[in-house]
Amino acid sequence: MKIVPSCENPDSLEISRRLCAVQEEMARQGLDFYLSHDPANVYYLTNFKNYVHERPFILLVPASGTPTLLCPKLEESHVRSRAVGDLQILTYFEFPAPKGQMWFDRLNDVLMPSHRVGVESLCPLAVFKAIPGAALETDIVDTVREIKSAYEINRLAYAGQWLSRGHARLLAAAKPDALTLALNSQISGALVGELLARNPRANVLACEAIAVATPPAFSHDPHLVPDLSCKLVKGGPHVTLVCGTANGYGAEVERTFFIGHVPEAAVRPFHAMLEARALGFELTVPGADMGEVDRKVNDLLKARGYGDSRLHRTGHSFGVTRHEAPFLAEGYAREIKPGMLFSIEPGIYLPGIGGFRFSDTVLVTQTGNLSLTQAPETLKDLTLEANA
Repeated sequence: MKIVPSCENPDSLEISRRLCAVQEEMARQGLDFYLSHDPANVYYLTNFKNYVHERPFILLVPASGTPTLLCPKLEESHVRSRAVGDLQILTYFEFPAPKGQMWFDRLNDVLMPSHRVGVESLCPLAVFKAIPGAALETDIVDTVREIKSAYEINRLAYAGQWLSRGHARLLAAAKPDALTLALNSQISGALVGELLARNPRANVLACEAIAVATPPAFSHDPHLVPDLSCKLVKGGPHVTLVCGTANGYGAEVERTFFIGHVPEAAVRPFHAMLEARALGFELTVPGADMGEVDRKVNDLLKARGYGDSRLHRTGHSFGVTRHEAPFLAEGYAREIKPGMLFSIEPGIYLPGIGGFRFSDTVLVTQTGNLSLTQAPETLKDLTLEANA
């Protein structure tokens, strides 16, 4: 597989390929329309991205032919400037609006009581209740998104390289007393600025970066947002989080690192985490069961004495978001297929000691897997000089 990292917007052929895949599945399910409200799904099928607010954007995909995007009149020119591929635009003036001029009145211009309408499971209740006819829960677009095209793999590879450079900067700047949030502001701002400078056609609404390193007092809690006084310290474990979206495609790279020395209590869990990670890479191959990958990784951590120190599954996917299905998670009995992506990030979290987690953006190939992110991997390389 030849990968050519790219940040270019999709062309009409790529959007058409996605639409055809959705309509083929609609035919199998006997649907007249598919309704999408999720901004990620709308973006996937149109290349249009916007913040969700009280004025809804609703994409209506017919069994054949051109989709219709229902949107506020305020956003019509915005949609036309960003959308790729054939798209009919149906507008409503405002919300709230007088009787007969609401967004759901325009929805009824397209959908009829006789229609069978597929609806994604995360559709807001207000939109679901406004659908005439039979509304059937089915996540067709999310399923189509699971296997990436060659174009998408190139986009994800670009995001992985971009964030890997940011991670290298974060480690280079890590020193005792460095403020966590100041590092994030400095590095994430530079990453996005460089991305937009190199890709002037990128959508700024689809570009973001986070570059955080949390010290041991915080790193045992992977989703705790540090306060303004949070500083890096000598020793560790510190845990990095470098993630983001490059013109709409997401990736992440994370590492556990130390400054100056490695506390004795951190050595054993660090190596246990590395062992679990290596098993995750070994198991995440075509034909394997996603749930079984996580179960076997968890069994290893339990055998090493860390069964009660786990807080999350082995991995999640990436695509037009940086956190999406499918998942490497127990109870999720799904086949791993070439073209899927996963984070591989089994973690150990020990209050009073800290957190231990690596994460990479990993592509499943025809014969195994390939990491699209790069960062140091050994305890030696991740023990930084205290005065660096």
